[in-house]
Amino acid sequence: MARATRPSEKALPGEIANSDLARTAKALGHPARIEILRMLLSRQTCIGCDIADRVGLAASTTSEHLRILKEAGLIRGEIAHPRVCYALAPGAVEPLLQFLTELNEAQSLLPLEE
Repeated sequence: MARATRPSEKALPGEIANSDLARTAKALGHPARIEILRMLLSRQTCIGCDIADRVGLAASTTSEHLRILKEAGLIRGEIAHPRVCYALAPGAVEPLLQFLTELNEAQSLLPLEE
Protein backbone atom coordinates (compact mmCIF):
# COMPACT_ATOMS: atom_id res chain seq x y z
CA MET A 1 0.00 0.00 0.00
CA ALA A 2 1.91 3.02 -1.28
CA ARG A 3 1.45 6.34 0.45
CA ALA A 4 1.88 9.73 -1.12
CA THR A 5 5.26 11.28 -0.46
CA ARG A 6 5.69 14.77 0.94
CA PRO A 7 7.37 17.26 -1.42
CA SER A 8 10.54 17.19 0.70
CA GLU A 9 10.95 13.44 0.22
CA LYS A 10 10.12 12.94 -3.43
CA ALA A 11 11.99 10.01 -4.85
CA LEU A 12 13.96 10.34 -8.05
CA PRO A 13 12.91 8.06 -10.90
CA GLY A 14 13.93 4.52 -9.99
CA GLU A 15 14.26 5.35 -6.28
CA ILE A 16 11.98 4.30 -3.46
CA ALA A 17 10.44 7.05 -1.32
CA ASN A 18 11.93 7.53 2.13
CA SER A 19 8.56 6.82 3.73
CA ASP A 20 8.33 3.44 1.97
CA LEU A 21 11.84 2.45 3.08
CA ALA A 22 11.10 3.61 6.62
CA ARG A 23 7.83 1.63 6.75
CA THR A 24 9.65 -1.55 5.71
CA ALA A 25 12.49 -0.99 8.17
CA LYS A 26 10.05 -0.22 10.98
CA ALA A 27 8.10 -3.41 10.27
CA LEU A 28 11.34 -5.34 10.67
CA GLY A 29 12.09 -3.59 13.96
CA HIS A 30 10.44 -6.02 16.38
CA PRO A 31 11.72 -9.47 17.39
CA ALA A 32 8.26 -11.05 17.11
CA ARG A 33 7.90 -9.83 13.53
CA ILE A 34 11.35 -11.18 12.66
CA GLU A 35 10.28 -14.54 14.15
CA ILE A 36 7.09 -14.49 12.06
CA LEU A 37 9.12 -13.85 8.90
CA ARG A 38 11.57 -16.64 9.79
CA MET A 39 8.65 -19.00 10.30
CA LEU A 40 7.13 -18.08 6.94
CA LEU A 41 10.52 -18.43 5.30
CA SER A 42 10.85 -21.99 6.56
CA ARG A 43 7.24 -23.02 5.94
CA GLN A 44 6.22 -20.89 2.91
CA THR A 45 2.66 -20.51 4.26
CA CYS A 46 1.07 -20.62 7.68
CA ILE A 47 -2.22 -19.95 9.38
CA GLY A 48 -2.55 -17.29 12.05
CA CYS A 49 -3.07 -19.62 15.00
CA ASP A 50 0.14 -21.55 14.16
CA ILE A 51 2.01 -18.26 14.08
CA ALA A 52 0.61 -17.21 17.47
CA ASP A 53 1.67 -20.54 18.96
CA ARG A 54 5.18 -20.21 17.52
CA VAL A 55 5.86 -16.67 18.71
CA GLY A 56 4.26 -17.35 22.09
CA LEU A 57 2.08 -14.24 22.11
CA ALA A 58 -1.65 -13.75 22.46
CA ALA A 59 -3.62 -14.10 19.25
CA SER A 60 -4.57 -10.41 19.34
CA THR A 61 -0.92 -9.33 19.71
CA THR A 62 0.16 -11.67 16.93
CA SER A 63 -2.64 -10.31 14.75
CA GLU A 64 -1.32 -6.78 15.25
CA HIS A 65 2.19 -7.87 14.23
CA LEU A 66 0.76 -9.57 11.15
CA ARG A 67 -1.18 -6.41 10.29
CA ILE A 68 2.01 -4.31 10.45
CA LEU A 69 3.92 -6.79 8.28
CA LYS A 70 1.05 -6.89 5.79
CA GLU A 71 0.71 -3.09 5.62
CA ALA A 72 4.45 -2.84 4.98
CA GLY A 73 4.00 -5.27 2.09
CA LEU A 74 6.28 -7.92 3.59
CA ILE A 75 3.61 -10.60 3.79
CA ARG A 76 0.29 -11.35 2.20
CA GLY A 77 -2.73 -13.04 3.70
CA GLU A 78 -5.36 -15.07 1.90
CA ILE A 79 -8.60 -15.95 3.56
CA ALA A 80 -9.33 -19.68 3.62
CA HIS A 81 -12.45 -19.35 5.69
CA PRO A 82 -12.44 -19.42 8.68
CA ARG A 83 -8.66 -18.97 8.69
CA VAL A 84 -6.18 -16.64 7.09
CA CYS A 85 -3.10 -18.21 5.50
CA TYR A 86 -0.03 -15.97 5.46
CA ALA A 87 2.97 -16.10 3.15
CA LEU A 88 5.98 -13.95 2.35
CA ALA A 89 5.40 -11.36 -0.35
CA PRO A 90 7.86 -11.96 -3.21
CA GLY A 91 10.34 -9.15 -3.74
CA ALA A 92 9.05 -7.09 -0.82
CA VAL A 93 12.46 -6.42 0.71
CA GLU A 94 14.21 -5.69 -2.58
CA PRO A 95 13.97 -1.86 -2.27
CA LEU A 96 15.34 -1.94 1.29
CA LEU A 97 18.08 -4.37 0.26
CA GLN A 98 19.05 -2.11 -2.65
CA PHE A 99 19.19 0.93 -0.34
CA LEU A 100 21.29 -0.91 2.26
CA THR A 101 23.62 -2.15 -0.47
CA GLU A 102 24.10 1.43 -1.68
CA LEU A 103 24.86 2.54 1.89
CA ASN A 104 27.32 -0.30 2.36
CA GLU A 105 29.11 0.46 -0.89
CA ALA A 106 29.33 4.18 -0.03
CA GLN A 107 30.75 3.38 3.41
CA SER A 108 33.38 1.12 1.93
CA LEU A 109 34.72 4.13 0.02
CA LEU A 110 35.17 6.20 3.17
CA PRO A 111 38.61 6.31 4.78
CA LEU A 112 39.01 4.24 7.93
CA GLU A 113 39.24 6.19 11.16
CA GLU A 114 42.19 5.54 13.40
